[in-house]
This record gives sequence, C-alpha cells and structure tokens, in this order.
Amino acid sequence: MRFIFQPWHLLLTILAGLINRQQQEIIEYLRAENQIVKEAHGKRRIRLNDDQRRRLAVKGGVLGRKVLGEIGAAFSPDTILRWHRQLVAEKWNYSERRRTVGRPRVTPEIVELVLRMARENRTWGYDRIQGALANLGHKVSDTTVGSILREHGIEPARDRKRQSTWKEFLEAHWDVLGSIDFTTIEVWTTSGLVTFYLLFVMEVATRRVHLAGCTPSPDEKWMKQVARNLTDSVDGSLLSTRYLLISTGGRSTSSSTGLPFRSSRGASASGAARASPDGVRRPAHIQ
Repeated sequence: MRFIFQPWHLLLTILAGLINRQQQEIIEYLRAENQIVKEAHGKRRIRLNDDQRRRLAVKGGVLGRKVLGEIGAAFSPDTILRWHRQLVAEKWNYSERRRTVGRPRVTPEIVELVLRMARENRTWGYDRIQGALANLGHKVSDTTVGSILREHGIEPARDRKRQSTWKEFLEAHWDVLGSIDFTTIEVWTTSGLVTFYLLFVMEVATRRVHLAGCTPSPDEKWMKQVARNLTDSVDGSLLSTRYLLISTGGRSTSSSTGLPFRSSRGASASGAARASPDGVRRPAHIQ
C-alpha cells in the first residue's frame, strides 16, 4: 500500500513545527529566568513553603532527572526528586492511625495539682494525695504521684514533715500567735533624763496592740507580774495566744522575758519563737 502525501499533511507538519518552536522558545525563556533568579539569590537558600515544594515535586517527578538537568531549574534534580519521594511516602503514612503504646501521659493539670497538694500539706503521703485526686475525678496511682514528686525534687511526707518553713509555721499558728517586744522612751524627771522601757504585745491575727507595762527597771519581779496580767483568766491580753514571737536583740533575750510566759500558764503562750537578731528591724507595732 503506497502512502500518498496529502496537502493537509504538509499543513499539519508546519503547524507542529511552529508549536514546537514556540515551546522551545518558552523553555529558553524559563531557563533564562531561572538563571537570573539563581544569580539574584547567589548562595542564599531559596525558602519555599510546603505547598510550593509539593507543586514542584509533582511536576518534577513527571519530567525525571535527565530533563530536570537539561532545563536548568532553580533547584537541583536531586532536591526535586527527593521532594517527590517524600510526597509519595506521605500517601502511605498511617501513623495517625497507630495506637499509642503504654499508659497515657499525665496531663499538666494533674501534675500541678499533685505539686500543690504536696507543698500545701506536708503530712500528706502518696496515698493521701491519690485519694484527694480521686475526689476531684482524676484517676492516678500512688506510684504516679511518687514519680511526679521525685521529678520535681519533693521528698516523701516523712521527710517533708521535718522541713517546715517559717512561712508554714506562721500560717499554721496564725490565730494563736502573738508578738512581744520592748522599746524605750527618754523622760525628763526631777532626777534628770530617765530611760523608761515600754513592753508591747500584739495579737498577730487581729493586729491588736496592747501596752503591757512601762518601767525604768524591767527586772524579773516586774516581768513576772506582767506575765500574770497578760495571762489572767478574766481579762488577760494573751488568753488566746499559744506562741510568742520574741526578738533576739536587747532585753527581750533575757531569761526574765520569756520564762514567765511559759511557766505562768500552761497552754497559753507556751512557746517562744525567736525572730531576727537585727535590733533595728523591729516588729510593726514597735515601729
């Protein structure tokens, strides 16, 4: 069978040549444009977002390594094909369907509750904290509670009991805490300038201040009488006080200051907690 060349065959050949030439010119333009972009960036890295990389990977995967090398792309063929391989791998990535191995992690809310309970309640052990969490609707084991406390440097309850801070002592005994201290005043008398000692006591919870006495010579006899007045069963100022804050400076450190309060009345004012030895930093009721 002989092939007869028709006129329209010539027309198609000319049209295909024109299209091919146009495509070649487009390719040459894109090569020149890519080269200019590369020269403009120099050695700086061209940063693309995920969508831009995906689009280049789809187009580059179809062309292949050889063609990508010929067109002089802004990115190397290895880079574009690597993006294409990652795109294919993501199709078969079912990691979101996998089940987590082991027990679920403890939420930050539970961790914060455990730490708060341990710090505010030094006598609470692991089981007590676990029970308190269960009352709040959080189910954790005592082992988990212990692990959380160890991770944050908090010791077991038996060790925390012996490490009470000054702040915790004040908060625990605030309603039965009193403060006592001396101050002086210079008074002109017929015999000259005389120093009088003023003894003040204060109920820490109510901030109520009482003048316990005033004398030029606060000896042991005078202090014992003041102690009897302050702890009187009818109108004593320290009836509800169990602990006294006593300054460690000046006359308040003498035995005559603290001992009468511990011996005159059993339950009231039975303890003496010594404050800072800095004589200048006196309690607020003295200032």
